[in-house]
Amino acid sequence: MLTKKQWEHCLDEMDKMFPDAHCELVHDNPFELTIATLLSAQCTDVLVNKVTKDLFKKYKTPEDYLAVSLEELQQDIRSIGLYRNKAKNIQLLCEKLINEFDGQIPQTREELVTLPGVGRKTANVVLSVAFNIPALAVDTHVERVSKRLGLCRLKDTVLEVEETIMKKTPKEKWSKTHHQLIFFGRYHCKAQNPQCSTCPLLDDCREGQKRLKKGLVKS
Repeated sequence: MLTKKQWEHCLDEMDKMFPDAHCELVHDNPFELTIATLLSAQCTDVLVNKVTKDLFKKYKTPEDYLAVSLEELQQDIRSIGLYRNKAKNIQLLCEKLINEFDGQIPQTREELVTLPGVGRKTANVVLSVAFNIPALAVDTHVERVSKRLGLCRLKDTVLEVEETIMKKTPKEKWSKTHHQLIFFGRYHCKAQNPQCSTCPLLDDCREGQKRLKKGLVKS
């Protein structure tokens, strides 16, 4: 497992690599971010942005999403995986926003996760990005990188990964760390063919050293 000093070094290096890491889901307000994040489950941000470019022109408020049939909304997001279920959740979410939250996205995790289609990861993204509230969402990139580095155990659950990273990272860095881990995983430590041989974290990385030793990557 990484020591605190090793993890601090990793954070410093990722900060050098991706100083401008940010949420890549295009949005103008908390409501749009919530919809975009819901749509991004098991889907790339690139595809979501392609769909929301037109979607957010057509639908501006929760009422707008409820003014059309479920079938029409499904057609509008058809190119996104699980579009039927996501369309259903969007309309249920909008209904709940109107009935219980005066049409506004709530600003606590406890309230956010009561919204249909919104799990802990989505709630953390909305808190962090939309409201600047310290939170650390764990997606596939964050989980993969933290386990490869040896910060977390391979058997750890997503919640355990989140708790470990938060415990070992200063609270004021949670949001930045979330984005930098995503960028690191998306553009450098990829699921397939990670760039271990040129990685500035190699000296601290359990997985990278193992890959080099087995000759899976060139030294």
